[in-house]
Amino acid sequence: MSSSKPYQQPADDDDSEPEMIAEDDVQEVVDDMDGDEDVPMDSDDEEQGEELVLENDGIAYFDQHKDSVFAIAQHPVYPHLIATGGSEGDADDAPGKGYVIDISAASSKPVLPPSYNSDPSSAGAWQPTELQPLFAIDGHTDSINALTFTLPRGDFLVSGGMDGRLRVYAVGVPSTGTGAQFKYVGESQETEEVNWVSPCPSAAHPNTIALGASDGSVWVFTIDPAADPSNPIQIVQSYFLHTESCTAGAWSSDGLLLATVSEDSSLHVFDVFGEAAAKNLVTDNGQTVVSLADADQRFFVEGGLYSVAISPSGGLVAVGGAQGAIRVVGLPRLSAQPASRTTQRAVPVQRGPAGRRAAPSNSSNAQSDPSAGAGVVLAALNVQSDGIESLSFSPQQPLLAAGSVDGSIAIFDAARSFQVRKHIRGAHEGESVVKVDFVRAATGATAGWLLTSCGLDGVVRRWDMRGATATQEAVAAGLTAGLIKEWKGHRGGGEGGGVLGFVQGADGERVVTAGDDSVVLVFEA
Repeated sequence: MSSSKPYQQPADDDDSEPEMIAEDDVQEVVDDMDGDEDVPMDSDDEEQGEELVLENDGIAYFDQHKDSVFAIAQHPVYPHLIATGGSEGDADDAPGKGYVIDISAASSKPVLPPSYNSDPSSAGAWQPTELQPLFAIDGHTDSINALTFTLPRGDFLVSGGMDGRLRVYAVGVPSTGTGAQFKYVGESQETEEVNWVSPCPSAAHPNTIALGASDGSVWVFTIDPAADPSNPIQIVQSYFLHTESCTAGAWSSDGLLLATVSEDSSLHVFDVFGEAAAKNLVTDNGQTVVSLADADQRFFVEGGLYSVAISPSGGLVAVGGAQGAIRVVGLPRLSAQPASRTTQRAVPVQRGPAGRRAAPSNSSNAQSDPSAGAGVVLAALNVQSDGIESLSFSPQQPLLAAGSVDGSIAIFDAARSFQVRKHIRGAHEGESVVKVDFVRAATGATAGWLLTSCGLDGVVRRWDMRGATATQEAVAAGLTAGLIKEWKGHRGGGEGGGVLGFVQGADGERVVTAGDDSVVLVFEA
């Protein structure tokens, strides 16, 4: 790898985190990072200019971005196809730029001889694969900050930018899975700035996506060039209930409901295709099944909401916001699904505003009534001390993970009224946790327990949430709360450093990162 190879910078520890929950309520609280004592600075001239040792655990890299990589997406059928997006430079008028790369060209790292471990620059040492772009995503006049492939088959690649543009490309992949082709379809611009783009998982509504905008609006589009070649990007719905920037959105697993949050601290769960209206389950506005805002002080989070996730069963929505606040709210069930372990023992701690239905005391009625618990605040959590950047429900266990700006990860047990199962305070060395995501297709004893995280410290980590047993490398890193793997290679600890996102496929075997240092890395589990 050339001199542009990313490197690791140490991050300062932050030991000022206050205790946010009584110890009696916590099943397991692990303080992973011991506070380091201050060390006097050595003024000897010989210490000046000490060589910085580069460290890269990646098996492949892509370094043709000229500035931060803000967005990353993975094809749902061909996971070796990765789209990345960012800025073409750090100037105010720099255009957005994106690429599609094929990570199947990355070779697994061989077992290295002892000589490599002692001297990585030795002749003949293994080097990571340099990846080349298959396709360049152009046409944005400002940074690309949102990317997705449509569901269920990835027929289209969609890019969203800070210029408000939504650009669509048709994806053609031969039956061999190689030699993918991309063709520009069209663009739409309904807002000044796109914040996020999310694909609808409903097979009944293929190639449908939602976006949230900086003006608070929410838009749903269906992409269908065959239906109308002159208008391939068709507006399905548009919503204007948020009064400030719409910061995050998530679809229910059946693709019928869309939950969005905003800096105005509101949550709206939209009945996109009218399924709830047909069952008389919408609120008075006729658009949502749940709407909660600052008028309900029991739900209100001062400082805004910035993350959202819906449980696999569709019965719960979790939102995260400023000052470590998390609220868990009940949702109506629109499709026939068995009761999930995630909701079996969740007990409402607060009642929603007037007009919301309270959860009935009879559990059998709750299972038969699709409206049971809709809009009820089931839990109000404040374990972490700073904003909640990311939320993830386990696909197979009753767990909710939250990543915070304070550098910690909290795991809540949904089967026990969202008690804290684990609080990893030093998960990313005092730097903000950017994303947490459970491995969806883990099998056997680890099914539903494996969690991947990334942060502004420039490190990606894999955790086993079953217990606190750590590997030797975890102990060496000072982390003992179930860390089983960590990958380094990005700069961290400041502007121009950190991991801004990742994708890991269904099995988590390869993790691909978007770096604030303008580099994309491929790591192997």
